[in-house]
Amino acid sequence: MEMHQLRYLAAVVDEGTFTAAAARLHVSQSGISTQVGKLERELGQQLLERTGRRVRLTPAGEAVLPLARAALQTLDSIEDTAARFARAVRGRVRLGMIRGCSIPGFLDAVAGLGRTHPGIALSLHEEDSDVLRSQVLARSLDLALIAFAGRADPALDTVVIVDEPIAVAVPEGHRLRHGPVRLADLGEEKVLCLPRGTGIREAYERSCLQRGIEPRVQIEASSPQTLLGLARRGAGVAVLSPSSGSGEGLEPAVVTDAATHACLGLAIRPDHRSPAARLVLARLRESLGAP
Repeated sequence: MEMHQLRYLAAVVDEGTFTAAAARLHVSQSGISTQVGKLERELGQQLLERTGRRVRLTPAGEAVLPLARAALQTLDSIEDTAARFARAVRGRVRLGMIRGCSIPGFLDAVAGLGRTHPGIALSLHEEDSDVLRSQVLARSLDLALIAFAGRADPALDTVVIVDEPIAVAVPEGHRLRHGPVRLADLGEEKVLCLPRGTGIREAYERSCLQRGIEPRVQIEASSPQTLLGLARRGAGVAVLSPSSGSGEGLEPAVVTDAATHACLGLAIRPDHRSPAARLVLARLRESLGAP
């Protein structure tokens, strides 16, 4: 049994129809119908009579509805209490992020914190990952979104957000288009990559050195979109992650023998005790879907 199923049940009864309940809750009619049906199957009782233009409660539904409303009221009280405590958290939080970060979940969380937690003074600092890591360790930053290759710094508590192999983005008709691609194949190509201090660049260079290959980068740019634009115009092959290597006319091909993955993570010192920083970390984790 899920709380949203009880909320859907109450809304259908209040509005009289699934259509009106869906409009009030801004969800699809089929979604509400499916979830109420699941609730009925789990309880082993039909709660609503669906004949006629308006739904009606069955005897079982009449008995269940007051309990459902009480449970929803209790949940609302819990959420209100937690929100009061959250709004009471105050303090300054210095948050670092990698240069050129455009991850929607990260930006959503940063923007939302100003509305939901006005007591937190949040400052944002953009730098290369190596610098951000040092600043967190030196206590000039409270936490940071950093890029790294392979294992995270053991001196930091790091929540991994992205863990991907390296790939190359190539235009239509390119010899590497359909793979498989190995590091040695890049020796005949002009390599386009992000600057040093990024997880992709570190993973690429480490993987090359482990295979006894001299890593070469002819063109570097701080934006994946710039690299994709250059690759699309035939300037070379863009070394990126699979998730950032797609674009119009481009297809990412995973480098099969790369020994190291590129990662993004939220890093904080293990001894950090600031309630405000911990709250910001929790909101970022939630928004980014981190464990």
